[in-house]
Amino acid sequence: MGKEDRFLDGKTCKELKRILGPHQLKLDWETRVCYGYDATNQLFVPHAVCFPEDTSQVSRILELASAKRIPVVPRGAGSGFTGGALPVQGGLVLSTERMNRILSISQEDLVAVVQPGVVTGVFQKVVSGMGLFYPPDPASQDFSTLGGNVAECAGGMRALKYGVTRDYVLGLEVVLPTGSIVRTGGRTVKNVVGYDLTRLMVGSEGTLGIITEITLKLIPLPEARRTVLVFFPSIKTASLAVTKIFSQGVLPSAMELVDRACLDCVAQSKPVRFPAETAAMLLVEVDGSRLSVEEQAAKVAHVCHGLGSLELQVSQDEAQAESLWSMRKAISPALARIRPHRLNEDVVVPRSLLPEAMERFSKIGEQWGVPVTAFGHAGDGNIHVNVLYDRSDPQEAQRAEKAAEAVMRATVELGGSLSGEHGIGTTKARFLSLEIHPQALELMCAIKTLLDPKGILNPGKIFPQRGKGAPA
Repeated sequence: MGKEDRFLDGKTCKELKRILGPHQLKLDWETRVCYGYDATNQLFVPHAVCFPEDTSQVSRILELASAKRIPVVPRGAGSGFTGGALPVQGGLVLSTERMNRILSISQEDLVAVVQPGVVTGVFQKVVSGMGLFYPPDPASQDFSTLGGNVAECAGGMRALKYGVTRDYVLGLEVVLPTGSIVRTGGRTVKNVVGYDLTRLMVGSEGTLGIITEITLKLIPLPEARRTVLVFFPSIKTASLAVTKIFSQGVLPSAMELVDRACLDCVAQSKPVRFPAETAAMLLVEVDGSRLSVEEQAAKVAHVCHGLGSLELQVSQDEAQAESLWSMRKAISPALARIRPHRLNEDVVVPRSLLPEAMERFSKIGEQWGVPVTAFGHAGDGNIHVNVLYDRSDPQEAQRAEKAAEAVMRATVELGGSLSGEHGIGTTKARFLSLEIHPQALELMCAIKTLLDPKGILNPGKIFPQRGKGAPA
């Protein structure tokens, strides 16, 4: 019996069709290919794709999969950069895209209840229209889903002031690999009853359970914001500005650092203007009351002028703010102009070591002969280091892998973390032991085994495969 027959024989397909509606199970090649990739640009074709519409269907699917030992891979929008949604062992992809309703929003309690397939950007616009604010803003917010954001504990540019997805999840409904339905947390901001299973599930990358309902905390929408765009003659002075702005008592809602290589990429794809001597760009956003944002923006400008900035612009309205942010948002697609492929590492270092980290990442690119660009959330030390390469050149691809590994090792040596918001997935699994203590890693594996004894849920993620850990 072939592997495909073993996973999904005729009897199993009939049982799945009994659980699902007539259009909720897809076995055709085209659909399976479409759900076999993510932002890593890798392809693993599943044996089938299902589209449940309620918790009961998810539960029955997992109960069947557990009995038949069929791998199940939960999938939001497939926008992840670490392979978390890839069906690396085949089996069944379970898409949550049809569970996409906002169930309730309470302005009195500042709480919303949603299904996992709600697109993050859509949710933010709905609550914003009610004077409410859901801050987590991953770059993929226009198409990524809240369920995927919770599974990966997505962050974004506002994490510096407002925190990450974990800080807004009050409660969850989760279907465990056995098919059992569990509710964690609740609707209250304070809750210290028992172990915090909600936090255990957030960021578990779909390896412990499938999220079917999310209770989210909301906050009042800030009255105003100002954006300050500054160009510096060196990475070092731009990095120094980051720490000095904090020392002035300013806590920006976002603070993005971009190196010259990224700016040159953007300049090839859209008309942008910056001084010829520019080595780095700093983009700072402050929010709050109308009076306070004027004061904070003035302090940011004062610090940057004092450090010898080359040019500085301050937005006066929303349209200008969006115009200033457009250069930052254009970076990711523009990088493809240098090389068609990239290893996107979202490492985090202590903020005070940001200048040293940027210098080391640049030298790693020189050492391995591949372009390395860096941009990201300087305020919280979360930098997106992109190792660029052409996969059709095997030697360059091999050097890129070595450079990415060097970036990981440098990050850990600086006391940092391998991932600030992308997760581990498959691409970083072999480096996990560089950061996680052996006993802590053993405990994590024990939790996985306890909740998923047959190993059917999102197999091959987070934990290194035997014999494939990072070399000493």
